Amino acid sequence: MAAPPRLVEESTVLVDGPWEHRDISANGVRLHVAEIGSGPLVVLLHGFPEFWWSWRHQMLGLANGGYRAVAPDLRGYGASDKPPRGYDALTLAADVAGLVRSLGERDAVIVGHDWGAQIAWTIGALHPSVVRRLVVASVPHPLRWLSVLPRDSAQRRASSYIARFQLPWHPERWIVADDAANVAELLHSWGGPGFPDDETERRCRDAMQILAAPHCALEYYRWAVRSVPRADGRRYRHAMRRPIAAPTLQLHGSADKCVLPSTASGSGRYVAGDYRLRVYDGLGHFPHEEAPTLVTEDILHWCRAE
Repeated sequence: MAAPPRLVEESTVLVDGPWEHRDISANGVRLHVAEIGSGPLVVLLHGFPEFWWSWRHQMLGLANGGYRAVAPDLRGYGASDKPPRGYDALTLAADVAGLVRSLGERDAVIVGHDWGAQIAWTIGALHPSVVRRLVVASVPHPLRWLSVLPRDSAQRRASSYIARFQLPWHPERWIVADDAANVAELLHSWGGPGFPDDETERRCRDAMQILAAPHCALEYYRWAVRSVPRADGRRYRHAMRRPIAAPTLQLHGSADKCVLPSTASGSGRYVAGDYRLRVYDGLGHFPHEEAPTLVTEDILHWCRAE
């Protein structure tokens, strides 16, 4: 008989360190953030199946480099609010735009990975006034995604987990089964050699077992698929046609098995500002954790290129 699901307290993600933990109200929700440093604001958005801690290396590097680094738990994750709705890209982008303002800033460098990158792309198009510069890792522009999936069988195979996530309730049970062993499986299968280490795996497994976190995290994927034929999906695609004015740095690992490097290319057509694509040889889907020093240096260089 399978062991009963394990429930983890939200406080588990309040990892001790040189950063400060606090709650910020933005766009009608409470977002937990970790913050360190002073200077121009850099907001770092995590992806699935992680939480704010995925940016720990970059937070330290940015703070040492003269920046104010803030990494939130996205809506539905970690120690942030987990409301029953609001997991569409437009609302998630509005959360982050509101966060920037609630932090007392007019704009910020927005850095995102995986779903955080999808949100970052969306902020760049829909809330350009709050984006000073943009860094997106491991996910192409949303319109590039939609153009690739129907015609690229290799990417469809790599993205087959998304179809599984459309089922009702089964994926929630699957992701937390056996002490969230499938979180570990996703991290290992998507990451490059040696990723994740034991601590990263344990912390991500714990974070996914916080009450309601699995359902909220999976709702992101359900909206992404189910909205395609709906009016909200059409509105989103129309809005994303707006060229992104912010200078944009796109980062990707050559060994990414989740989002193939061929899928990552082609996003520059949606950027009106300065655009650069950096592909890291041998890295997988989590370049900021697999080669943290290298990625931190690239982000710092991009921040300073103003």
